[in-house]
Amino acid sequence: MFFSPMLLQKEDTPFDDDSYITELKLDGIRLELSKFDEKVKLYTRHNNDVTTKFPELLKVDIPSGTVLDGEIIVTDPEGKPDFEAMMSRFMSKRNILEENTLSYVVFDVIQYKGKAVSRLPLTERKQLLNEIIPQDTSLISKVKYIEGNSTAYFDLVKQLGLEGIVMKRKDSRYEVGKRSHSWLKVINYQYEDVLITGIRKGEFGLLLSFPDNKPAGLMEFMPTKERKKLYQSHQVVSENDKYICIDPIKVNVKYRNLTKRGFLRIPSFVKWI
Repeated sequence: MFFSPMLLQKEDTPFDDDSYITELKLDGIRLELSKFDEKVKLYTRHNNDVTTKFPELLKVDIPSGTVLDGEIIVTDPEGKPDFEAMMSRFMSKRNILEENTLSYVVFDVIQYKGKAVSRLPLTERKQLLNEIIPQDTSLISKVKYIEGNSTAYFDLVKQLGLEGIVMKRKDSRYEVGKRSHSWLKVINYQYEDVLITGIRKGEFGLLLSFPDNKPAGLMEFMPTKERKKLYQSHQVVSENDKYICIDPIKVNVKYRNLTKRGFLRIPSFVKWI
């Protein structure tokens, strides 16, 4: 049984409010786990059945008639979520990890023993999770959270180079299929001055380079107003079947982190320089 997940709204900066709890934003893949008639099913947020991709989770000991919402992550040897390793495992047909650990970290429950619990306050659903998963293991665990203190938590996240935080109202219901202001995400963005060196033909995308001319990746996020400025002002140097090469234009972008190949992950436009 699949329920379309509750989604988060973006918040630029954290704030301190004791009516919220604060969780670590986990850098993995959103995963819904359901168990009915003693059979476990796994679904992505887009209702793709990925049960066969994670055989480790098929024997989890939770009551039948239960639906959990969480994030499946792969941690590196230092215990930090490794998104690239997660995607490598997700795309692999071998279902094998060598130096990393696969973990399903649960942050909510939608149905419990056949009864809908989505209308219960978040704090009560968290109590149910303590019954469903009384003992955390390396394979399945509950996300840790604190009351309020989002600003200090976010400062720690930045120091450790983690993805961000999630702020949730204590009294929030689980709003199936909705993006709600009751749940907020604050991303730990990094910022960099880079050069736009090319324009992709067809689907929008901009080639980026670092100031030392090393490739920085592809940027697909730029406001329409700024795209128009770019199209009006760029100077063409050359072109091929895929790209129009232009005189470099300096911009500031934000991104999640550097990939293992040294590219900016999910860069988006901030301002012209």
